[in-house]
Formats: sequence, structure tokens, C-alpha cells
Amino acid sequence: MEKENGEQIRIVQETVAGREITLAHIIGGPLPIVYRKLGLNPEIDYNSSAIGIMNMTPPESAVIASDIAVKSGNIYLGFADRFSGTLIITGEIAEVNAAITEIVEYFHNALGYVTCPITKR
Repeated sequence: MEKENGEQIRIVQETVAGREITLAHIIGGPLPIVYRKLGLNPEIDYNSSAIGIMNMTPPESAVIASDIAVKSGNIYLGFADRFSGTLIITGEIAEVNAAITEIVEYFHNALGYVTCPITKR
């Protein structure tokens, strides 16, 4: 980005370590290309499948969320990153929905996190 006089503008972006879930989204019936590009399990029934994606701070919260997800039902843990706070799960639509809902409710009710609404597409 440049100013009118040609000088460069430097933008520094920081995250503040709060206790919050900033994204909880469910993608219902994604196309196979999405699975391949994300490196997720391609051997699933695409007609009834879903991808759940979450982001949370502090990022180590993804470890707790992963544990809740795998214990909540029959889901596949596609990606969990304790450094960025990102969690991606896959499975049947109902199973992914149940896992995301359970994670958001636990973090809100038991841990006192600020949570966003669960969105679906």
C-alpha cells in the first residue's frame, strides 16, 4: 500500500489473546475438490458429508476442541493446529453439526469463552 507521495505504508496486524471462538462454520455437501485441496479424507460419501471449521483464541484451545469433537460422535479430525487455533473436522452432516454445537456450548458455558453463532452453508 502506498501513500500519494509514493511512500510505503506498513501495517502491523496483531491478535489479542482473548478467550473466544471467532469462527464456527459448517459446509454441507462440499464438492470433492474441496476435500482434495484441503488434504482431507477423500473416501467419504459426498452426498451426506460436511466440513466443520473453527477458529479460536488462545490457539491452544484447538486441542480441547479436538478432544470434544472426536468424543462427540463419528467424525474425522482433518486438521487441528494449536499454534493458529484452527480446527477442521469432517463427517456426516448431523455428526459435524453435533460436534461443532457441543464444542461451542462447552466453551461458552463451562469455560466462559465469548462465542460466535454457528453458521451453515
